[in-house]
Amino acid sequence: MVELCKVKITFFVAVSTSVGYIIYSGKINLEMIAVAFGVFILASGSSALNEYQEREYDALMERTKNRPIPSGMISSNNALIISIAMLLAGSGIIYFVANFTSMLLGLLAFVWYNLIYTPLKRKNVMAVVPGSLIGAIPPVIGWTAAGGSPLDLHIITVALFFFIWQIPHFWLLLLIYGNDYSAAGFPTLTKKFSNSQLSRITFIWIAALAVSGLLIPISNVSPNIFSLLAIIFLGIWLLMDTRKILSHYLEKINFRKAFVTVNLYVLAIIIVISIDQLLIKEFYR
Repeated sequence: MVELCKVKITFFVAVSTSVGYIIYSGKINLEMIAVAFGVFILASGSSALNEYQEREYDALMERTKNRPIPSGMISSNNALIISIAMLLAGSGIIYFVANFTSMLLGLLAFVWYNLIYTPLKRKNVMAVVPGSLIGAIPPVIGWTAAGGSPLDLHIITVALFFFIWQIPHFWLLLLIYGNDYSAAGFPTLTKKFSNSQLSRITFIWIAALAVSGLLIPISNVSPNIFSLLAIIFLGIWLLMDTRKILSHYLEKINFRKAFVTVNLYVLAIIIVISIDQLLIKEFYR
């Protein structure tokens, strides 16, 4: 179940939902936990459905051949039943704990991931760009669950940060597992660009991620001077630590390290802005 539902990924989806809730309300409470749990269940069902959709391709890749369906640990029919049950349960939890808008956003993420992005990445090498919308939605769900408008500039800025993060995140995976994706018949940028060119393109997106992080305090989401300094420091660290992917000696270990660094950077930004909002809202109560 853990692998079928991609728990490492779906747990982070729940965390990013919590961030949106905290930014609006400045609270950690049972409602936030319940909403995050509902999103976790919904995202787990979506991930299980994705593994059902891609079971034949997963069997062709070293990275995924041991997943539950291709390895025979669970039948494809049972995986489909589990995914549908979790999708219904997650949607129901979000609706009853939060509101209709939050549930609609959760269903939008499901539709975008399973019905648009999953088939699109079989056809277009740039599918990751529209597909990154999926990562931008969870914080908006948390924000609306706490009472905010999905069109508010504050949460749009945060959503943009999560959107941009998805692109270097995926392309670093591509630089690590490019042969796997090609073996499974996925169109990849490695067929259009050399690893050196793709490394430079990826680094540009990493730089864009650092800039989008700075937009958070600039847009008054996290206005504390200490938060601003922390975000500036983290952006510099991100660029300095990932610049090794521009080396003439392209090694997978550098791509793996950059992958970890990018994700740690995002986690650090989440912690900074969450603590900032918790302290600010507590101060003004």
